[in-house]
Amino acid sequence: MKQIGHIIGGNQVAGTSGLTKGVFNPATGAQTAEVALASVAEVDTAVATSKKAQRAYGEMSIARRTRLMFNFRNIVEANQDEIAARLTAEHGKVISDSLGEVARGLENIEFACGMAEALKGSHSENASTGIDVTTVRRPLGVVAAITPFNFPAMIPLWTIPNALAAGNGFILKPSERDPSAPMFIAELVHEAGFPDGLLNVVNGDKVAVDALLEHPDVAAISFVGSTPIAKYIYATGTANGKRVQALGGAKNHMVVLPDADIGMAADAAVSAAYGSAGERCMAISVVVAVGSSADAMVSAISERTEKLVIGDGTDPASEMGPLITREAQERVASYIDSGEKDGATVVLDGRKNSFDGDGFFLGCSLLDNVTVDMSVYKDEIFGPVLSVVRVDSLDEGLAMIEKNAWGNGTAIFTRDGGAARKFQNEVEAGMVGINVPVPVPVGYHSFGGWNDSFFGDTTMYGPEGMRFYSRPKVTTTRWPDPATSSVDLGFPTLS
Repeated sequence: MKQIGHIIGGNQVAGTSGLTKGVFNPATGAQTAEVALASVAEVDTAVATSKKAQRAYGEMSIARRTRLMFNFRNIVEANQDEIAARLTAEHGKVISDSLGEVARGLENIEFACGMAEALKGSHSENASTGIDVTTVRRPLGVVAAITPFNFPAMIPLWTIPNALAAGNGFILKPSERDPSAPMFIAELVHEAGFPDGLLNVVNGDKVAVDALLEHPDVAAISFVGSTPIAKYIYATGTANGKRVQALGGAKNHMVVLPDADIGMAADAAVSAAYGSAGERCMAISVVVAVGSSADAMVSAISERTEKLVIGDGTDPASEMGPLITREAQERVASYIDSGEKDGATVVLDGRKNSFDGDGFFLGCSLLDNVTVDMSVYKDEIFGPVLSVVRVDSLDEGLAMIEKNAWGNGTAIFTRDGGAARKFQNEVEAGMVGINVPVPVPVGYHSFGGWNDSFFGDTTMYGPEGMRFYSRPKVTTTRWPDPATSSVDLGFPTLS
């Protein structure tokens, strides 16, 4: 059985707590590894190691840090197939999804390569007579990220590049369900030439999380996960004096107006709802079908979904893989049952799909005539279940989205520019797509939702991410005039 420990001081080290958790291949159901769960003492060692390395690294020139970041970018690109293979082996998503995840991570490294511009300060000469004021951005010290199972490569790459660009040490606590890809990325950081011990990885559970949240030498925490845990991370981290950005769950709506290109909208809904088995915080969970678009959308989505190839992610023919665990498979399947009992029309029932072997597979489900009081609408399912809610107008759809607890991402499909602008301006969500189903911003913008989808003040990656991992220092300087100063400055008085 493969043993996965931690990375501390640039080396892989075995766990010492004696506690482990199984890592599984979701496509077969077979256990492939055991991952160590860190103790408080191991977290302390990792933080101390990062703190020691950061002291010198934080004063390294921007030119040198930039060269290291370019090295990292090129090494990640050269190893993208290996990263993707590790993703598919432990998460289950198909190889094309895994490669797409790495590509989005590369965008963030490329943004961090522009650190000389992103970290540029400001200077005001002669703000008052003889007084100059300068603002520079300084590193925080040691920062940490607690990242989820559903994007085990991309979300570490949302955080690591900007944090290192800003001059910080870094602790990564990845999901214990699929740790091999983030462990490999940490190895590539060291291969790129960053100092040993600057970035350390501790695998673990709540013990490790709480140790990071409470550690006096951890200045900031980044988190992506469910809303209840995001609230806990934010409350605990800020109570311990830390900066926190905590991204929570979502219930993303896609509004389809009667004038939309139904074929394009249906293609988008299928990709956005069932891609990566629906285990994405930006997945479309609800199609809000306005007026006469409803019947056409249900028919078009059903027709396309029935043709999806579901299988082992390593098979090039597969378009959707399994869920991450058997517990997730059973939990998601239970929502189809509850939706049917509550009165929804089950157009496609993923429970009826049959699969060879013992993997954690579930077919795609489509539920029509869903209402806002049903659990299938109210809860974050995080699986391949798409609900259709029928409304009479765009205003009714906007009101529905506003009342929903989450506000992560949303989309509208229409040919009407006025309707699109109204939606863009009025919808209660942090990320909006117009004829784009999954509006994840490119790496030089920033990612973050509203309401119960985000807790904090500074969103993730891009310009906001660089600000999160640095803090301003303002220096006010007075230079006495030699002609009037009584202080001997050591040079002749100017006439």
